[in-house]
Amino acid sequence: MKVLVTGGAGYVGSVLVDLLLAESWLDELTIYDTFRWGVDSVLHFVGSPRVKLVKGDIRNKELLRSCICEVDVVLHLAALVGFPICAANPEEAEAVNVGGSRVVADLVSPSQVFVYASTGSTYGLVNGTCTEETPIAPLSLYGKTKAEAETICRDKEATCLRFATVFGVSPCMRFDLLVNSFVFQAIRNKYIVMYEGHHRRTFLHVCDAARAYLLAIQRNTMMKGSVYNVGSDNMNFTKREVADAVNQVYPVYIHEAEIGKDQDKRDYQVSYTKLSQLGYHTRMSLNAGIREVGSIVQLIQFVDRWRVG
Repeated sequence: MKVLVTGGAGYVGSVLVDLLLAESWLDELTIYDTFRWGVDSVLHFVGSPRVKLVKGDIRNKELLRSCICEVDVVLHLAALVGFPICAANPEEAEAVNVGGSRVVADLVSPSQVFVYASTGSTYGLVNGTCTEETPIAPLSLYGKTKAEAETICRDKEATCLRFATVFGVSPCMRFDLLVNSFVFQAIRNKYIVMYEGHHRRTFLHVCDAARAYLLAIQRNTMMKGSVYNVGSDNMNFTKREVADAVNQVYPVYIHEAEIGKDQDKRDYQVSYTKLSQLGYHTRMSLNAGIREVGSIVQLIQFVDRWRVG
């Protein structure tokens, strides 16, 4: 099989590429990316005869067409991810997340496996536990663009994966994600500043996020055209609980600020029963991820170049 990964040089994408290259059924892998955050995350793939690197924007229909027409599987991850970068670049967020996804969806044929990376931020303000049947009402521009793109891709029979908040180490490392940010603050600043500590969120290690794509490929006939929450019922925590977990490994002063708010209003539990019934289960715990990220933070000799704003 031949696979195309849009956003394959990104935080989840670069981990996913590693997993795909370990699969015996993979013949060729195309990484299609703007390389906005550099090429470091793909340097270790360059020597593989099965890997093809394409620098391109998903809005470039002709270039993307030439890549999509050659593959059996399209894994669409490319996007501006998170409400801070979308709020800072609203026109680009609309153009890439919605317009670019429409280009991808238009080019995918019914015979190809199509998987779209959605997000739990599409839910918005919800009381109780979210299931795939919970009506979505995104509040931030990020959530709205991802929800619109999800509809576009689902109309083309894509499997849509709504991921929990991801954490952990990746070749394209990010420290703006909540768990990674708390670990970074604890080690580098010796304190954690947080707001809305009582808000409940759900978390997912980046390797477990990448593994969900393998399941979506293997179970395409069953999963296509549907939405799945990706995460674990055991990984629902409040922000304060995450900070306390970091404190257990890296003792730190925790300050809960009275100002600040989550633009996506994420304060709910999420059910992952639908995906677990297909055999998907996470492997990495919160504590393991905290230690993993901490081991990297202690080696970093530069400022956090990934922070937005």
